[in-house]
Amino acid sequence: MSETPVAAAAVEPATPPGRRLTWQRLTVLPTFVVAMLLATWLWFRQADLDPVSANALSRGQVSTALWQHVRLTVISTFLVLVTAIPLGVLLTRRALRKAAPVARAITDVGRATPAVGLLALLVLWLGAGTRAALIGIVLYATKPVLAQTITGLRANDPALLEAARGTGMSPLGVLARVELPLAVPLILAGVRTALVLDVGTATLAAFGGGGGLGVLITTGISSGRMPLLVLGSVLTVALALLVDWLASLAEVLLRPRGLEAGT
Repeated sequence: MSETPVAAAAVEPATPPGRRLTWQRLTVLPTFVVAMLLATWLWFRQADLDPVSANALSRGQVSTALWQHVRLTVISTFLVLVTAIPLGVLLTRRALRKAAPVARAITDVGRATPAVGLLALLVLWLGAGTRAALIGIVLYATKPVLAQTITGLRANDPALLEAARGTGMSPLGVLARVELPLAVPLILAGVRTALVLDVGTATLAAFGGGGGLGVLITTGISSGRMPLLVLGSVLTVALALLVDWLASLAEVLLRPRGLEAGT
């Protein structure tokens, strides 16, 4: 006797929407980025560059600016992760739980401060260079990771945590094997937001001597050279889109499989 459609649907587990690597997820955004970069390259081939623009784009200066931007993004993201996630864990422990609102208020102040103003203060304090730029980027991107870590850990079912303790797990074991895996989706969402913020804020590093694609953008604005402005902006947008795409893949691949059935 053949199964009815209802019975077949009940037997076959439904695939959670948006939680698998489809060909659209893997190809659509990279194809768009490649098309955007190709269109920019074709535009530059027929553009009439004056000596100032040609000099600014020569001797590998574009690749140097791109590498500086990527390096700023990678280092700042690493610093955010090793700072915000452990801090979020500590602020959800009983001894420091009351300090969580204070920590959130401090990060809110950092996010509310204009990025250029914050960078200017850091340059006055630390001097021009990469260090001031990195600290400014980290202060700006810490909030989403910290907030999502705290929210994810607090959203765990207390009954489930109590059951884990009842099996003889130590507090560290409960944290590592139960709390953090359950909070991974929210933490990854915060990391994804922080990555995009890092790429965007890194353009301001040029104002403090930190390099990056912001050099092309600021030079294009100050000198009125549209090619420099377009190239710096397109490369920044392309980098932000690619970083967000990679983070979206990481959300799918790193999400604990046991959680998918509940989504």
